[in-house]
Amino acid sequence: MHFKSKPAVIELQPTSRTLSAINLNASLRVRMGHPALHPQQDHDLFGLLYAFAFRPGQPGREIDSVQLLRKLGEPPEPDEFLWLHLNLAHAACERWLRAHLTLPEAFFETLREGSRSTRIEHADSALLAVVNDVVFNFGLVSSDISTLWACASSQLLVSARLQPLHSVDKLRSSVKRGERFHSSIELLVHLLRDQGDVLTQIVRETTTSVDRIEDQLLSQRLSDNRAELSSMRRVLVRLQRLLALEPGALLRLLNRPPDWLQEQDMRQLRAATEEFTLVISDLTALGERIKLLQEEIAAKLNEQTNRTLFTLTVVTVLALPINIIAGFFGMNVGGVPLSDDPHGFWVLVALVATFTVLVGRWAFRKRREY
Repeated sequence: MHFKSKPAVIELQPTSRTLSAINLNASLRVRMGHPALHPQQDHDLFGLLYAFAFRPGQPGREIDSVQLLRKLGEPPEPDEFLWLHLNLAHAACERWLRAHLTLPEAFFETLREGSRSTRIEHADSALLAVVNDVVFNFGLVSSDISTLWACASSQLLVSARLQPLHSVDKLRSSVKRGERFHSSIELLVHLLRDQGDVLTQIVRETTTSVDRIEDQLLSQRLSDNRAELSSMRRVLVRLQRLLALEPGALLRLLNRPPDWLQEQDMRQLRAATEEFTLVISDLTALGERIKLLQEEIAAKLNEQTNRTLFTLTVVTVLALPINIIAGFFGMNVGGVPLSDDPHGFWVLVALVATFTVLVGRWAFRKRREY
């Protein structure tokens, strides 16, 4: 990856009348409460959010857009590397990247492709990273996912996003606290570890909610836990699908790394990916635990439904003899048995009671089997 030099600029000497007009315009702006525009305020013209310059073993130094353009126009210093973070929602961002940086065409293709799977791969002597991360929401842990695109070389790390992300914000806070970085790959590794920390926090908070639901399940208080479990499981499955690293791309990178990638950077990258894989494994295990809880709740609800239906069936069976006899003896026809017997009513009561007792004993014995 190489920096593009600035094109030659033809300077025109302003006349005294032009200088007077400029000075008058500036003085009018100051008097009217509108200060003159400073050249360092043009970072929004191409979507630059912030930029840092690093030297090995020294804290990162934040630079503005004017200093950045000056560094890009000069030959790069051998022991210095830059980190640029840009906002892709800005209309001029991609055009500025093409004009001032020599990035591989594969990087711009990943910005427009439909696949958002998390991966790190080798392309044209540079590292391309597509990282899905949780959207930053003012200190709250959100389940919304957005994508970060990154391109790393020996002296430059370019990251771009559409929405603010948790891991990038944590990396910037670490840089501003004075944490030292020795290479651009170490910045990328730190970014992956920050993403793993955010995901670990999500897993930890979800585990707490699952523990609470499991305690309620053991105490036979189901309430509306099924809907909550379904929501958590959907979120975890989505996080697992979008945040898990592609093993094929990572294996190709580790087997055929770029020439400028040092052995120390390779070890750090391998360690970071292994830690991230463990977090994804914890997330998968938590999803399986939620699935088992859902099955247990469904089984308990089915058991309750079966008990209720059985009770209704027993009541219906017990009332059946009374309804049948009442229907027969309620017909206005001749030859009704026991109609002239003075003890006919008590005979029918005894028959109905005997049949009801027998059916009741059978029903309650069957109920104990459920």
